[in-house]
Amino acid sequence: MRVITGRARGHRLKAPRGLGTRPMLDRVKESLFSVLEGYGRICGRVLDLYAGTGSLGIEFLSRGAEFADFVEQNAHVCAIIRENLAHTRLSAQARVYHMPVSRFLHMQRGVAAYDYIMMDPPYADPQIEQTITTILAHGLGHGGTLLIVGHSPRVTLADQYPGATRIKFRRLGDSCFSIYQLGDSPGAPDVPMDAPATC
Repeated sequence: MRVITGRARGHRLKAPRGLGTRPMLDRVKESLFSVLEGYGRICGRVLDLYAGTGSLGIEFLSRGAEFADFVEQNAHVCAIIRENLAHTRLSAQARVYHMPVSRFLHMQRGVAAYDYIMMDPPYADPQIEQTITTILAHGLGHGGTLLIVGHSPRVTLADQYPGATRIKFRRLGDSCFSIYQLGDSPGAPDVPMDAPATC
């Protein structure tokens, strides 16, 4: 597992063994960021939920994001995120939260608005849609924020949730990602848009 491009390009990242973490494969990550950069340069603030190794948030930072919050409930895995941030010299642009995602979302209600919200939960997580609706209800984004959801092909997500519209769906083998744009007015799927408003 490595950082694909940007200022930390080529850095190898540590991953815990035997703890059930499932880092996004490099080829899926590469496809995801190719899509994201098609919507505009990456910048602004990032929230990486179910952060695991921190690979996705670190990729955002490497490509130009200003700051990233990482949320992970396993203490050992949080330590690995911090090691990976130090190894890539990105620690000053990040904060790691050791807590369940649900607790973080309730704690941050109305506090911070992110330009990108990344969630790549365990594929068997039955709360995936509840987490999406909580993010939207708690005001963690703004009009133009991109919400990226990694999920199994066996998980069916809606094209719209209150306050968000799916603009991209892609499947690569046994991995999928859906990208939603936050905002009240629905947009047509797969139509490029401007970069997040605060960038």
